Amino acid sequence: MEISAEQLAIMLSTIALVIAVGLYAARSIHSAEGFSLNGRSAGAPLVAGTIAGTCVGGGATVGTAQLAFSLGLSAWWFTLGTGIALILMGLFYAGPLRRTALETIPQFLGICYGKPAGVFSSLVSSIGIFFSAVASTLPGLHLIAAVFGVGHGKAALFLIALVAGYVFFGGMKSAGVGGVLKMLILWLSLCFAGIAAWQGLPEVTVNTPLKEGTLSLMSAGAESIAAGLLSLIVGILSTQSYIQAIFSAANPRTAAVGAFTAALIVIPVGLPCSIIGVYMHAAAPDIAPILALPAYLFTHAGVFIGSVAMGGIVLSLVGSIGGLSLGIGTMLSHDVFAPFFAVTREKRLLLLHRLTVLLVMGLAALFALFAIDSEVLVWNYLSMALRGGGIFLPLTAAVFLPGRLSPRRAVASMLLSTAAAAAAIVCKSSIHPLFIGLITSAALILPKLCKKPPKNNGGILS
Repeated sequence: MEISAEQLAIMLSTIALVIAVGLYAARSIHSAEGFSLNGRSAGAPLVAGTIAGTCVGGGATVGTAQLAFSLGLSAWWFTLGTGIALILMGLFYAGPLRRTALETIPQFLGICYGKPAGVFSSLVSSIGIFFSAVASTLPGLHLIAAVFGVGHGKAALFLIALVAGYVFFGGMKSAGVGGVLKMLILWLSLCFAGIAAWQGLPEVTVNTPLKEGTLSLMSAGAESIAAGLLSLIVGILSTQSYIQAIFSAANPRTAAVGAFTAALIVIPVGLPCSIIGVYMHAAAPDIAPILALPAYLFTHAGVFIGSVAMGGIVLSLVGSIGGLSLGIGTMLSHDVFAPFFAVTREKRLLLLHRLTVLLVMGLAALFALFAIDSEVLVWNYLSMALRGGGIFLPLTAAVFLPGRLSPRRAVASMLLSTAAAAAAIVCKSSIHPLFIGLITSAALILPKLCKKPPKNNGGILS
């Protein structure tokens, strides 16, 4: 994929602008809480920018176009499902969780169900979120390798450097400020590019007619769509990276408004990406599907719009990897490494946060290199299933029915449902792994929750 010097200059300038703004915002970060939660003072735009900046990564952009290249417009369900999950978060979860004044989901579960629940959920959630980081790293490696004509190894080093510049110094504040600016650039440029692709679709389909149902939202099949939608809802509501933004809000109302705003930002992003994927299937059926979006932007969208959009795409990958790595790093450093190494001093805790985030970035790049030809959204759905199957129901019970579930039963549910979901993945079960995990979790939890509650129903939220 060849690009001109002008296109490259515009793309790099777009990337440099957003990262420079994030680095400027990082000047005020001097504590571990400031790094991971922005001092619990974030307004709704910053909360929304952090959530949307993390949600809209490789899966929502390059991965959606890749899937639309093969399946059609139903690829839009990825960002539709993400938006629905964020609306549910704003309606039911944001307020109660923010009122706890905690920092991580494992910390919350640890208080509700005991230390083993906190440690186990930290490890399982980290593995699940890690797969999402791999999902955003994959298109980043392909994209950088194609644009600069380098190998995937060098592309990985360049990508890690960009991600480090995005979140390593400023943490949550850099992710939020950069997320707002990134989403503005991406939203506008993809809107123009998508309109152009839709207008050009009749011309390119004259000789290559679209398959029946390509432009239907249901072309992937109702069962597949329902499974993907449920996995997104459960996965997002169980993910530290998004809940961390809720914890960073100035108050519960701000947290809810931030989640709603993020949903309004995220939902439309998948539509132009899906249309572009369909367009490229007709216009260039022989290209690698994962390059459908960048190929369109460089060859069909016009120099300025295409280059700015490509800068936004790279930033979406960088922001998503950074936000996910920040979520994993916060959980591991706060809930596992700091207690294990007895780190209590503020400066050392801040350094531990930063080094853990950097380690996660490097491991995500390494995994992506070993799975360089895999499909992006497969990693995303796998991630949602793994981290949601064991955590979602105990978390929901702790939020809405505090004190009703015993620590022993909660931990057993987390262990067995996660093991069941993992076994389903390894055995390539015909039933979605998430469903198996949720069914196992429900079988252990619901009988207890259906019993008459004790008179003194205590809990962290009561």
